[in-house]
Amino acid sequence: MTMIGIVPLHQFLDAIVQTLYMVFASLAIGAVLGIILGVVLVVTRPGGVLSNRLVFGVLNPIINIVRSVPFIILMVAVLPFTRLLVGTTVGTNAAIVPLVIYVGPYIARLVENSLLEVPQGIIEAAQSMGATSWQIIRRFLIPEARASLILSLTTATIGLIGATAMAGTIGAGGLGDLAITYGYQRFDTVVMVVTVVVLVVIVQLIQGLGNVLARRFRAQ
Repeated sequence: MTMIGIVPLHQFLDAIVQTLYMVFASLAIGAVLGIILGVVLVVTRPGGVLSNRLVFGVLNPIINIVRSVPFIILMVAVLPFTRLLVGTTVGTNAAIVPLVIYVGPYIARLVENSLLEVPQGIIEAAQSMGATSWQIIRRFLIPEARASLILSLTTATIGLIGATAMAGTIGAGGLGDLAITYGYQRFDTVVMVVTVVVLVVIVQLIQGLGNVLARRFRAQ
């Protein structure tokens, strides 16, 4: 049996799959939530196409509050909610709940920043042509910010990889759990080093893909 330190190779591969599952499952849900929240923040802010002080005044501080809680604390704080949703507080499925709560507001801020980079002249031109608020969002605001949005989601994905490693502290599985259980608690340097190398490679691949896609959209 092939071993990496004291860990069988198949167990290491399972941990990689678990990490990727947690990252992309939580990213899929968190991206939908974050994009919606980010768009709402932009269009309801003072001077936005759907300016609404009440909505912006409520949503903005809520996102700030959630974002200011460190993930390790957030993960423990939402354990009752996690148990309510998935019936357990351990495992990869349980980890997705705090990961979504963590990344949703994070993506919302990144999306907000990307959309605010769109020149105001484009919005004014769309309004002068009689475009509705929905048309401005769908056909002008988001398309103009596509490259920046891709880089924002790339940043969020990389942040999620780090969060999944921390999720290993409560038995979420994945590479973080492997590093803690075998690399740290059993003093296996080989497991720790290989885990770090694998995480670095995954991050580099995701960042490279994000950069390529962003360049393509900028060139269009």
